Amino acid sequence: TQSTWGQIPGSMFGLLNACGARRCFGSMAAQLAEGIMARNRTALSRAITLIESTRDEHKAEAKDLLSRVVSCSSTKDSSGRATSIRIGIAGPPGAGKSTLIEALGLHVVRNGHKVAVLAIDPSSVRSGGSILGDKTRMTELSNHEDAYVRPSPSRGTLGGIALHTNEVVLLCEGAGYDVLLIETVGVGQSEITVTDVVDCVVLVLPPAAGDELQGVKKGIMEVADVVVVNKADGPLEPLAKQARSEIRSALQFLRPKYTQWSPLVLLCSAKENRNIGAVWDVVKRFKAAREADSSLFEHRGVQNKVRMWSYLQDEIMRRIRDSLNGSRKDELLCSKLNRVEHDLMHGTTTPRVAAMEVADTMLP
Repeated sequence: TQSTWGQIPGSMFGLLNACGARRCFGSMAAQLAEGIMARNRTALSRAITLIESTRDEHKAEAKDLLSRVVSCSSTKDSSGRATSIRIGIAGPPGAGKSTLIEALGLHVVRNGHKVAVLAIDPSSVRSGGSILGDKTRMTELSNHEDAYVRPSPSRGTLGGIALHTNEVVLLCEGAGYDVLLIETVGVGQSEITVTDVVDCVVLVLPPAAGDELQGVKKGIMEVADVVVVNKADGPLEPLAKQARSEIRSALQFLRPKYTQWSPLVLLCSAKENRNIGAVWDVVKRFKAAREADSSLFEHRGVQNKVRMWSYLQDEIMRRIRDSLNGSRKDELLCSKLNRVEHDLMHGTTTPRVAAMEVADTMLP
């Protein structure tokens, strides 16, 4: 497998253009799946690029690739326990998420695990571009042979994650990574979509995260399984201890997500590598508690259904756009859209009524 990948040019899309035919790329999907199962990181990177591609000609190949990887890998062992743990790392900017992820990742790989970090970077609303700089803040972890760090653009997807994050998770698991760390964009209370992808949500907060009222707001605080007050060192340590007490008090007013687990609040200093082991131990306890009644794997099934509906919405919108242009243009739909858009511009209808009229045209 290694020699096969050595013969592939550096640009996967360049190879596609050079071949000039989809049949050439069809064999590429099979080779990518083979490389992933052989634990080839180059194959994994190229596979993720394919999955995240927005080009229409890549969608069928991405579907084929995912089917091959899922059919050849297992997400649970013979006793029904999950073979991996998917951990979402959320929190506001400046909380030290990247520093904590590197410290936690290094601790985990030193304990015999393989770690994949998926860092979601916000995309510009104007250009659509992303800096993708999280990897540069995890230099030691990025260079570890048992770790894989992959930044991905959010591309306008709300909720803290990217559109294809769950599919990238499946590819990483297929490549043998049993600990997945998903770092969200970092916008705070609204980052709840991560719960549709991960098993455990770790909320990282700085010492001055706010009072009890801030803690009881709906959103990410409500779905957190573990709360970590980071930067508990030096002059900030007393503030961190105060924040821990306030958060513990606030959590008492929130309804627990699970009957077998109540959120825990920990202090740590990622910068000084203090209490990182305790964070990992709590995550392992959470996994064990959720596996005791098989609810962890059942929860993944529910997540799959939620994501299916999300992809269905995206696919419907894509097909609607296709029907407005090119050889598959739907004249009736175009006429209806032109009319309702005219009415909207002149204030003679509302967006909701206009949407219902368009929907009636599509699905009478």
